[in-house]
Amino acid sequence: MIIVADSGSTKCDWVAINKDGFKSEKMSTMGFNPFFHSSSFITNKLNEHEDLSMLAKRIEKVFFYGAGCSSELFKKIITEGLQNYFVNAEITVDHDLAGAVYATCGNEEGIACILGTGSNSCYFDGTNIYEEVPALGYILGDEGSGAYFGRQLLKLYLYKELPPHISKAFEDRFNTNKQEIFERVYMKEHANVYLASFMRFLSDTRDDEWVRKFIYKGFSEFITIHVWKYKNFKEVPIHFIGSVAFYFQDLLKHEAKIHHLNVGKIIKQPVHNLTKYHLSEV
Repeated sequence: MIIVADSGSTKCDWVAINKDGFKSEKMSTMGFNPFFHSSSFITNKLNEHEDLSMLAKRIEKVFFYGAGCSSELFKKIITEGLQNYFVNAEITVDHDLAGAVYATCGNEEGIACILGTGSNSCYFDGTNIYEEVPALGYILGDEGSGAYFGRQLLKLYLYKELPPHISKAFEDRFNTNKQEIFERVYMKEHANVYLASFMRFLSDTRDDEWVRKFIYKGFSEFITIHVWKYKNFKEVPIHFIGSVAFYFQDLLKHEAKIHHLNVGKIIKQPVHNLTKYHLSEV
């Protein structure tokens, strides 16, 4: 039996496949990112998941695609955490960009983008993956992501630059203040996940003209900073994965049209496409 995992910073989706190609029901845990989590933390959190623990010793191969798994050092953190849990398995850890490519491009040329809690992009020529723009994380980058929109929203709120009706709706919804926001952003763990949590508010108010323009601007920034860096971006399909891309795909397609992009697949959770990709491994 093999298991395939796709992990962002917020959530990790798991699907197990037996030798007959039968997929178990999808399971979810918190997301694991080696920037924030140690190997022991990963093992301990997995041990808390009852359904996954029932399968752990039966798993022979693990294919894990995760945010932050961009170097051998960070891959090692995830690998050790998984190896201590899936004790009988061969562990393969790769970057979430590789997962995005395998889930969207298949064997075809294209650009694969991630718009979830964080953001990233790469070009796939049918064989190799090329990353033109580095992922700078939620403090310096992550344009067009949940963390980016949350950061921008909080900044405008604290600077008193939100339209009055949006500011009131925000205060009615969250009843927060500068001290609490600073504590969550600067003193507690998983600030990127906290920032991304404000996407629900933006989703609920998306019919408002100001909110739509706010989202358009963020997507435009992602496209100009990331997608434009690939010389043939107008010639190949641009694929997107992640919750922000999926739930705001009407606004994303609107902005993509302005930039003359050929939008391909938009997938919320790539794990099912990744299981198809790995069926040959069973």
